[in-house]
Formats: sequence, structure tokens, C-alpha cells
Amino acid sequence: MTSRISIITLGVSDMVGSIAFYRDGLGFPTNAQDADDWAIFQTSGSRLALYSRDKLAGDIGIPSGGAGFGGITLAHNTDSRKEVDVFIERAIKAGGKLLKSPQPASWDGYSGYFADPDGYPWEIAWGEDWLFDDQGILWGGSLGIPPKSARRGTRPPEK
Repeated sequence: MTSRISIITLGVSDMVGSIAFYRDGLGFPTNAQDADDWAIFQTSGSRLALYSRDKLAGDIGIPSGGAGFGGITLAHNTDSRKEVDVFIERAIKAGGKLLKSPQPASWDGYSGYFADPDGYPWEIAWGEDWLFDDQGILWGGSLGIPPKSARRGTRPPEK
């Protein structure tokens, strides 16, 4: 498997204000509109996403105000649906704690969550329409128009 952090998601209390801060204040490129439920910003390397803190905690299946949830998740996006299962099984065997079993997601993908030994939640996810470019950067849908070099999977083509 390819090692990557695809998305860092911040659980925010004010979506409109947070979108404006990153989009208008800092100039981070996005297709997000003020009324959107979530926003994703194009950055070099990883993506930065914003989502309601309460909804993010709900997606993981933990209380929003509960101990151990700092309002941030890390995401590793995979090349296939099966790889989500394999990655989460590997994390659990290595000492991670299962937070949410892999399952179909509300956004038409497939994902699950685990916590690392310090309690940081990781989402492992796959989406049928996602593409990766030569640097392993995730593209497609609200992530923006992929470059021509983008392809399914991140492994370099055979020579």
C-alpha cells in the first residue's frame, strides 16, 4: 500500500465563517459555496477539508464533546474498496482501536474509522470517481478537475 495522508479534516463550529476564512481570507482554492455542508480546499500535497464538528463526530460514531475527540481527522484514501478493509484490519492488528467498521458511506463511497494508539481518528476511504496524480494527490468531484496525468490508483504504470 502507498503511504499517504490525503485529507486533513477540521471539525468546525461555523461552516460559513470557516469557508470564508480559508477561501476569501487565506485564498485557498475551492469550489465550496457559503451554504455547503462541507468544503475541501486544494493545497499542495494533501487536501484540507472543513466539516461541522458535530457531524464529523457523528460520522465517526463518537460524542462531539467527548474526551479524545479534538475535532480533527486524518484521511488515507485508497485505490480500491477492498484496500479500505485491509488497511483497517492492519491498523487494528498494530494496536489501533476500531471506531467505525468499513461500510458504504453517505457520499457514495466506502469508509471506516480507527484511532491510533494516541486516540487520533483516521478515516480510510475509497470513492469510485477518485483519481490520483503522479504525486499521489487526490482528485475528482469536489476535489477539482484532475490533471491529465491523473489515473485510478497511485502505483506508477508498468514500464
